[in-house]
Amino acid sequence: MPPPSAAGVPAQSGTEPAGDEPAALPGPVVARAVQRHAAAGLVPGASVDAGASPLPAPAWQDDAVAAEVPVALVFNGLSHAVMMATPSDLEEFALGFALSEGLIDTPADCRGIEVFSRDGAEAGVGAACEVHLDIAPRCFARLKERRRALAGRTGCGLCGIDSLQALDLVPERVAQRPWVAALPAAAVLRAVAAMPPLQVLNAAAGALHAAAWATPDGELTDLLEDVGRHNALDKLIGRLAAQGRSGEEGFVVMSSRASYELVRKCARRDIPLLATVSAPTSLAVDLAGQAGMVLWGLCRPPRAVRYAG
Repeated sequence: MPPPSAAGVPAQSGTEPAGDEPAALPGPVVARAVQRHAAAGLVPGASVDAGASPLPAPAWQDDAVAAEVPVALVFNGLSHAVMMATPSDLEEFALGFALSEGLIDTPADCRGIEVFSRDGAEAGVGAACEVHLDIAPRCFARLKERRRALAGRTGCGLCGIDSLQALDLVPERVAQRPWVAALPAAAVLRAVAAMPPLQVLNAAAGALHAAAWATPDGELTDLLEDVGRHNALDKLIGRLAAQGRSGEEGFVVMSSRASYELVRKCARRDIPLLATVSAPTSLAVDLAGQAGMVLWGLCRPPRAVRYAG
């Protein structure tokens, strides 16, 4: 896979000199002490001998665990959202979030991105961070206008909305491409089968989702990981945008289920096809149909299910 590029989006990482030195961000995988328990001689369905001598307690040892930290997204000095995320590829994450949520229209609307580590002790965590984005004035004015409607939104997309009248689930329509409707299941399954070797963080620690970009013939070019499926997709969208590849022909493959917010993010970025390893929800299927997207689910070679398109 090509390395991340920040073409067109100046990105920096650092700490602001403000009082005590902030804690450094952890890596995407951290060490935690665990005990590995196993009952000797047990097989599925076997009964436990109550009279057997207890096994000695296993020793504690370090094991790899996926890191999860609060990430505050700050636009022109205004804190907009705090997401729980894996502390890697945060510039891509912030740019992708801004684009997939419609806070900015194009990558050029983001003039710069800077990541700052923070001490999370007051919040009960060891580390936290802020990602500051400098966005175009018209986008910032629109963001302030929308803050009331967007208050409380999280990865599930609706938390904090206080009435049915506040709902807006109408997705954007994607441009129709002839290759998308004709894409065979074999190409989708080829992309899915290529994901596990590239999921290095999940292989080390588990608990991480992946979002990957595939060419129309099913070859993977990029894969991003995060503890949140929507975060992983935002990182992927941000990677493509930062590299000037937003209009590139291809589709998204994800290790998760297909939820409606993933469909909505793809539709907003004119991504015509989403394929996921697990099943979709009914709302995801409905929104994909409204957007004119092709939606594949339960993509587990040698089988896949086409739900929309």
